[in-house]
Amino acid sequence: MIRANHVRRTLRGLLATALLSAGIAHAAVEVGGVDFQPQLTTQEHALTLNGAGLRTRLGFKVYAMGLYLRTPLDSAEAIFEDAGEKRIRIVLTRDLEARQFGDALQAGLEKNHDAATLEALKPATDTLLAALQAVGEVKSGTEIILDHSAKGTTRLLINGQAQGDEIEDTALYPALLRIWLGARPADSDLRDALLRHPN
Repeated sequence: MIRANHVRRTLRGLLATALLSAGIAHAAVEVGGVDFQPQLTTQEHALTLNGAGLRTRLGFKVYAMGLYLRTPLDSAEAIFEDAGEKRIRIVLTRDLEARQFGDALQAGLEKNHDAATLEALKPATDTLLAALQAVGEVKSGTEIILDHSAKGTTRLLINGQAQGDEIEDTALYPALLRIWLGARPADSDLRDALLRHPN
């Protein structure tokens, strides 16, 4: 009887230790006061946090951003070429007009693509920017999500609500990724953070 009680206590201790370890291993990554879960499910597929960082401009925090992929990758080119589901999650840390955020996206596209590519992307980017501008003001704490589906479409969500239709142009999402991961990224520290898997 004593031995059985000892075994039960030992098993309970081992279980508690395992649960604690699992909790630590799966703790959220905190960036600028925003939590990014290490895993999430989107479009019925599990995605893993590839990296998360903070976008700053002139010393001010603008937004926290996380990049989710099916499998962690540490190469920007490998991420551009990966055809699977992806999620960009951005949480604003200051109030903005949606137009300002859209203008920043457009500027990032222009910095990382030539004129011919921008012209080819224009219908898709116009659709995305129009959906953004329709939101109006986006306050601190607003969540902006850009999802990439397995079929290559791009979907915009603001605070969990879809904005506009899915954009069919399969070239759009890799182009958007280059805003943050391209040769002329919006923020080089953020680029490094997005390529640094937290585990």
